[in-house]
Amino acid sequence: MPLSPGESPGFLLWHATLRWQRDIATALAPLDLTHVQFVLLACTWWLNTQGEHPNQLAVARQAGTDVKMTSQVLRALERKGLVEREVDPADARAKRLRVTDAGAELAPRAIAAVEQADAQFFRPVAVGDAVALLGRLARPETGNPPAGPE
Repeated sequence: MPLSPGESPGFLLWHATLRWQRDIATALAPLDLTHVQFVLLACTWWLNTQGEHPNQLAVARQAGTDVKMTSQVLRALERKGLVEREVDPADARAKRLRVTDAGAELAPRAIAAVEQADAQFFRPVAVGDAVALLGRLARPETGNPPAGPE
């Protein structure tokens, strides 16, 4: 006997994800960023603050995004003047990434907006419980959340 929709963890996760994505989109709209633009800008900014000038592949790995899509979104961020892509002197096929002054100013504001939206969204659950569960779901092999800007 199949589970009812209200008893199906996958169906509930689907609905929770849709609601969370809407909340994040609403939080980022005043900053003229899509969710994926935010993630790639925040990852690039965070890696830059760690002294790294990552290439697109490193940012895609950090963000957990598709490499081709990452390249397209980074071009959009470049057109907005938030990221610079420079040819890697060690590998002419690779592009090194650096947030611009405008990107470095926007990234922390966007992170704060997303963290505020996250706090509202996850309010019914203890933060430690949410992080533990989501870390296990995001990285089932380790149970640890991905290292990153948040």
